[in-house]
Amino acid sequence: MGSGGGQWIVEKRSSFRSEPLEVNVSETGCLSIVVLGASGDLAKKKTFPALFNLYRQGFLQSNEVHIFGYARTKISDDDLRNRIRSYLEKGSAKSEEVSEFLQLIKYVSGSYDTEGGFRMLDKEISLHEEFRNSTEGSSRRLFYLALPPSVYPVVCRMIKLCCMNKCGWTRIVVEKPFGKDLDSAEKLSNQIGELFEEPQLYRIDHYLGKELVQNLLVLRFANRFFLPLWNRDNIDNVQIVFREDFGTEGRGGYFDEYGIIRDIIQNHLLQVLCLVAMEKPVSLKPEHIRDEKVKVLQSVMPIKDEEVVLGQYNEVVLGQYHGYRDDSKVPDHSNTPTFASIILRIHNERWEGVPFILKAGKALSSKKADIRVQFKDVPGDIFNCMSSNHAIRILLDHSIRKSMSVKQPGLEMSTVQSELDLSYKQRYHGVTIPDAYERLLLDTIHGDQQHFVRRDELKAAWDIFTPLLHRIDIGELKPISYQQGSRGPAEADELLLRAGYIRTHGYRWIPPAL
Repeated sequence: MGSGGGQWIVEKRSSFRSEPLEVNVSETGCLSIVVLGASGDLAKKKTFPALFNLYRQGFLQSNEVHIFGYARTKISDDDLRNRIRSYLEKGSAKSEEVSEFLQLIKYVSGSYDTEGGFRMLDKEISLHEEFRNSTEGSSRRLFYLALPPSVYPVVCRMIKLCCMNKCGWTRIVVEKPFGKDLDSAEKLSNQIGELFEEPQLYRIDHYLGKELVQNLLVLRFANRFFLPLWNRDNIDNVQIVFREDFGTEGRGGYFDEYGIIRDIIQNHLLQVLCLVAMEKPVSLKPEHIRDEKVKVLQSVMPIKDEEVVLGQYNEVVLGQYHGYRDDSKVPDHSNTPTFASIILRIHNERWEGVPFILKAGKALSSKKADIRVQFKDVPGDIFNCMSSNHAIRILLDHSIRKSMSVKQPGLEMSTVQSELDLSYKQRYHGVTIPDAYERLLLDTIHGDQQHFVRRDELKAAWDIFTPLLHRIDIGELKPISYQQGSRGPAEADELLLRAGYIRTHGYRWIPPAL
C-alpha cells in the first residue's frame, strides 16, 4: 500500500476490518488539519507554531488549507486564536502574517469519548471541503493527537466513526509515549490497529526531525572517508547523551509515572542509536530505512545489571536535602530515576564488542544533546597521542566536530588537539534551521513515513527496556542520589571508564568566528 505518490486507501467498510479499496488520490487540493487537544501546552507551544512556520514558508496555501482545533474547553474561535497568538509572534514573524494565519483556524468544542462533538467537527470539515470545491479524491484530512496516550483509542474510534474522509486520505499523528512497557505498547497498537492501517499512522518522535539527526544518514553513507571506518575494527565506543540543567519544574506528576528511561532513552536516544548503527539501506525509501533500524534493535543484547547506573537528584541546602522527591506531585518514596547511564551491546558483525552508552539526566551541570563516536588508538603511535583526540562529536545544537591531533605551532615536535568543524551558524549564513515539528508535519502531509516509528520498531524498542523497567518499578534496582547541578552519580563516570570512554582533559573548543 503506498503512503504517498498519488496513491491512498479509502476504506469502504461495514465493520472496522473489512478490505480496503484502492483509489487514486491527489497529493494537492483541499487540506484539513485537525489539532485535537488544541487548548493544551503541546498544541500551543509546538503544533500551532510549526503549522504557522510552514504557512509562512509557503508549504501551506491559504486557498487549500484550513485548521481545526478540538478540545473539551468551551471557548470561541477568537479565544483560541488569542491564546495562540503570543506563541507565534516571535522572531521575525510579522503581525499581519500571524493575523492571516489565525483566520485559518476554527475551533470546535466537544468531549473525546462521545459522538456529538466529532459529528460537529466532521460537519465543519465538510463545509470547508465543499467551499473549496473538492473534487473526488482531492481532499485530505490530517488528525494530530496532542493528547495523553490514554485517550488515543477512544479518540481514534470517534474519528473512525464520525470523521473519515469520503473522497481522499485520512492520516493520524500520535505523540509519544507509546505505552509504558511492551504489553501496554502492544495493547495500544492493537487498539489503534483495529481502526487504521499502518500507512495511515504516524507515530511522531520529534528527535527524528532534528536537522543533525537527519544528517546522520548523509554523513555516514555519502562520504567514502567514513565507510571503511564505521565498524568495530576502528570505533572503540559510542556515547549518546542528553543532559538538562533543570529538574521536573512542575511536571513531577507526569515525570514520576515515566522516568528518564521511558521519557528520553527508550525513544529519543534509541532512535539516534539506530541511525548511528544501522546498515546502509537499499534506497532512501521510508520502508527500506525503517527495515534497517528494526534489524539493529533486534540485534541488541539483554541489558546487564553491571552496565546500568541509575540516579535521582537532590540538593543540599543548609545541611538539608531538597530535590526530586520534594516536588509536591512526587511520592515521598519514589524510586523513579531522573538519571540513567546504560550500555547497550549490538550482536552483529559490524558492532560486536563496541559499547553504545546511552546517558540522560535532569538537574545536571549543563544542558546538552550530542553523539560522541570515539575511535581506537593509532597502532604503533609514535607521537603518544591520547585516544580521545580521535573522535566525531555531533551536537544537536547544529554542529559537527571531528577532533584530531595536529602539530603544535613552533620549533618543537609536539601535538595538540584541533578539529574539523561544521558549525551551521558559521557555515550557512541566513539559513533558518526548521523546527523538528515543522519537518515532521510536512512529511505527514506528503505521506513520507521515513522519520516516524513503525509498529515492529516500537515493539523491538520495548523488548530491550521492558525487563529493566519492570525491575525498577518493583524496587529491585534503586537510583543513587546525586547533587543537583553535578555531572550525575560518580558511579556513572566509573561505568564510562569501564566501557573504554576517555574524557578529554585540557582541551577547549574555540568556535569559529562569524
